[in-house]
Amino acid sequence: MAIYPSLITLQCFIVLVCISFFSSTITASDPPLTLDYYKSTCPNVLDTVRKEMECHVLSDPRNAAFIVRLHFHDCFVQGCDGSILLDDTIDLQGEKKASTNGLNSLKGFRIIDKIKNKLESECPGIVSCADLLTIAARDAVILVGGPYWDVPVGRKDSKTANPDLASQNIPTANEGLLGIISKFLYQGLSVTDMVALSGAHTIGMARCENFRARIYGDFGATSGMKPLSSSYLRELKSVCPAISGSGDNNVTAMDNVTPDLFDNSFYHMLLRGEGLLNSDQELYSSVFGIETRKLVHKYAGEPVAFFNQFSDSMVKLGNITNSDSFVNGEVRKNCRFVNT
Repeated sequence: MAIYPSLITLQCFIVLVCISFFSSTITASDPPLTLDYYKSTCPNVLDTVRKEMECHVLSDPRNAAFIVRLHFHDCFVQGCDGSILLDDTIDLQGEKKASTNGLNSLKGFRIIDKIKNKLESECPGIVSCADLLTIAARDAVILVGGPYWDVPVGRKDSKTANPDLASQNIPTANEGLLGIISKFLYQGLSVTDMVALSGAHTIGMARCENFRARIYGDFGATSGMKPLSSSYLRELKSVCPAISGSGDNNVTAMDNVTPDLFDNSFYHMLLRGEGLLNSDQELYSSVFGIETRKLVHKYAGEPVAFFNQFSDSMVKLGNITNSDSFVNGEVRKNCRFVNT
């Protein structure tokens, strides 16, 4: 126990060193994006995306989470440049099979394809896939009860993808708090942004292989094994067997109370010690989570504060741009392939 404070000091020092290094390499900057970029070239772009998203989310509310996750995974690799949408070809290795993308577990690509086809019929060669995905993510949140925010547009699509960077940059389900913080700081996002954006886990599903270690690990300790928590844990174990390889792709909702509604229920789950993913529960239970714990309490008690911060943080996320794409990028005709 005597060395414990030293351990905390050492790990905090490592994070500070990472912050110093990362801040010199990439930031969520103020890119050349505007709200009226398509005003004269494709004036109905927002209406078109919204109408298409309405159809898909009404048919299956899970589609909202698919699109939000795609946007997050896109922006954390090379910035928000549509690289996550690229398929593998002879000349290009995409990011869809990266380990942090669950080896093709990402979904929602067909939704983006349909919206892109609609936009191409209305405004050929005008709206980038990167902008399309960013707008669609905003509409997805609204359609399941979440907040509104204005989406600056004018991104270009990259001609490259980086599966190695995807494996390095995207937080994993079993990652510790300090590792998650460093990955957000690398993108120019604050601890407050991290806790607010994690609230998107109030919608969507998780695969067994991503929460197995949690439910057969410290779930009982963080939840205190209260009767309702014990019942929930038994249910999770029935979905996800202890043996790796068995039921890896079985899924369950990350928010078992209001899985199809964007609200602050996620933070109440963390207060109960019932966060499904280890990376989520770390926000509240980690010994290093002094600031994150306060934010979890705040967003659990103040849903308006959560919505306001989530909106602001989503704008910051969308502003992580690929500077190279503004020079060498393009507007893809098909989001899955670089133009020929």
